[in-house]
Amino acid sequence: MSSSPRKPAPRKRASRTPLLVCAGVAVAAITLGLVSWQASSSGDGSRDTASAAGSTPRAEDPLAELKALARREAGDKLALGRPDAPVVLVEYSDFKCGYCGKFARDTEPALVKKYVDAGTLRIEWRNFPIFGADSEAAAKAAWAAGQQDRFAAFHAAAYADGAKEKGFGEERLTELAREAGVPDLERFRQDMAGPQAAEALRRDQEEGYRIGVSSTPSFLVGGQPLAGAQPLAAFEAAISRAAAAAGK
Repeated sequence: MSSSPRKPAPRKRASRTPLLVCAGVAVAAITLGLVSWQASSSGDGSRDTASAAGSTPRAEDPLAELKALARREAGDKLALGRPDAPVVLVEYSDFKCGYCGKFARDTEPALVKKYVDAGTLRIEWRNFPIFGADSEAAAKAAWAAGQQDRFAAFHAAAYADGAKEKGFGEERLTELAREAGVPDLERFRQDMAGPQAAEALRRDQEEGYRIGVSSTPSFLVGGQPLAGAQPLAAFEAAISRAAAAAGK
């Protein structure tokens, strides 16, 4: 008498995959954040929509809460462009993310030349490290370089071809700061390790988590989510739409 086939042993549940992963063209969870905000306006009371954006009431514009994330701070050391530019592009990025580097090298310079220099666009950086201690160290170093008005140069050095493969240890970060022309390296090291850098990083991360960012790079263009290192044409189209909506 043949025995019945043995049932395969149940698989052990795989360890939970980290939600925060670098994605070039995958749909970022920021889009889901926008959808959940819209869905929560149905009035079922299951979510406190005001808590997602302070005590601001929900506006008729479905993108209003995301548009409000543009800080437009005149003294923002990690921003390019006029504070009153009609369109703000908010970028959530990690210096260890390859696709973030691709955007920094291949796309952003063209946007700066065509839109930032013309006064149409402002780019606001948000440190959103998702790859561990090195990512966080690089984020704090970028902030520290910014305190001496060298953020853009540090950004370019950290995203240069092959830069991330060298790691972001303390000596390497100091080398990048030197390459970026940071004048006071001792102050740079102190700022990088200080509480203000940690607080600035916490502020950026909490903002991203609150709206559902889970991959890098992720963008808001005039409040409209755009995921991944999209081709230049995708950013041009998004900026054109946002400028038209702003009446510019």
